[in-house]
Amino acid sequence: MTQAAIAPTTQRSYEIRTFGCQMNVHDSERISGLLEERGYTVADAEATPDLVVFNTCAVRENAANKLYGHLGNLKVVKDEHPGMQIAVGGCLAQKDQDSIVERAPWVDVVFGTHNIGSLPVLLERSRHNESAQVELLEALETFPSTLPTKRESSYSGWVSISVGCNNTCTFCIVPSLRGKEKDRRPGDILSEVQALVDDGAVEVTLLGQNVNTYGVEFRDRQAFSKLLRATGDIEGLERVRFTSPHPASFTEDVIDAMAETPNVMPQLHMPLQSGSDTILKAMRRSYRSKRFLGILDKVRERIPHAAVTTDIIVGFPGETEEDFQQTLDVVEASRFSMAYTFQYSQRAGTPAAEMGDQIPKEVVQERFERLVALQDRIAAEESAKRVGTEQEVLVTNDTGARGEQTGRLTGRAPDNRLVHFSLPHGVETPRPGDFVTVPITEAYSYHLIADPTSAEEYCVRRSRAGDAWDRRQAESCGTGSSVPTAGVNLGLPSLRVDA
Repeated sequence: MTQAAIAPTTQRSYEIRTFGCQMNVHDSERISGLLEERGYTVADAEATPDLVVFNTCAVRENAANKLYGHLGNLKVVKDEHPGMQIAVGGCLAQKDQDSIVERAPWVDVVFGTHNIGSLPVLLERSRHNESAQVELLEALETFPSTLPTKRESSYSGWVSISVGCNNTCTFCIVPSLRGKEKDRRPGDILSEVQALVDDGAVEVTLLGQNVNTYGVEFRDRQAFSKLLRATGDIEGLERVRFTSPHPASFTEDVIDAMAETPNVMPQLHMPLQSGSDTILKAMRRSYRSKRFLGILDKVRERIPHAAVTTDIIVGFPGETEEDFQQTLDVVEASRFSMAYTFQYSQRAGTPAAEMGDQIPKEVVQERFERLVALQDRIAAEESAKRVGTEQEVLVTNDTGARGEQTGRLTGRAPDNRLVHFSLPHGVETPRPGDFVTVPITEAYSYHLIADPTSAEEYCVRRSRAGDAWDRRQAESCGTGSSVPTAGVNLGLPSLRVDA
């Protein structure tokens, strides 16, 4: 049964609950686009949706428990709302497949990472046949970026340059769920970036499991650096970011492209995972700590104000106190602005899960707390260096947890640090997507404060993205107000993201 053979669905509401990484967030935008193309509308916050889609992650040990907890809670809701449907997609669906319906028979559709585009058809088929539909492919059906998209933001967007991964890290299950790396042609990527800019976006993040191996399929080792430079020729594109590179494949041509392309931001996410060469070898991470630190030295030589973030796993099998101390030493030397720290968890199907010498939970917890304390201190010290500087901040529609209390708005500095800023009396209020230049007056580990004391210390630059915000507010029957408030989401589907 083809998609064309199914009549469009009308007047059904939906909600998407997204778990995991940026790739999943981007996939959820595709799911939103597919559903709205078929007549679905985003569910009101207080209403029960006709469809709930879970876009799952399989990286963490408790991912399955979290999913089945959500599904268990929804069973009662579904029983009380005849016609309600539940769909489960993403990495956990690709991994567990039929067992999801076996454990939660009230689920209507299970789809994988390779066939997102099949979801509308599977939903209709499930309703027609009154039975669960499970369809998972072992290879990519169509590149996700060819599917309709309902972007969460008017001022920024994600663009996938590749999917899949060719590495064999012993702790990671992603390659078996996302498949081998598949690269998009450069022209297709740049066309999508141009389309986003034409629609008002001023910021784009290039996505890939390993962005700096981009080009492996068409045998161009410098394809990623060329792609970065090409984004510099797109008029109206003011900020380019990318995630995530792999240290083993990181080359100097990428550093040169970052330094020499004005709209590529001074920010780098470089996953360390461990500072111990012994553990890196056990992880099958084909670099060592000396190379990692050498990359950061070269980046900071060319881009002195670059902010570097990372991923670190604590408690990998066999990690000794000496190994962990080596991680602390590398973290101290690296001066990360932020680190996403994880306690190692066994994932069935990965080589690390079968290794001996699994570290006791209480030891992992104690090491984790030491690492977090160290990183919090370093982040605070690095943030403090920004006090007294002027930063041009891209205004977002998220006012922060205390925005209503403080009256501050929120945005991102070029190095991606979070900035909460106040408005001097009588100045123009920026819209999400506009830029403000403000002095940094306070610094904390993971955010900055800017409280200009006069209009002379504050400058707003209206942008095409701000105009796009106004248009979308008007299209969604909003007031068109320029004051961003918590919970405002462009009239677009809410993509709930759970850790």
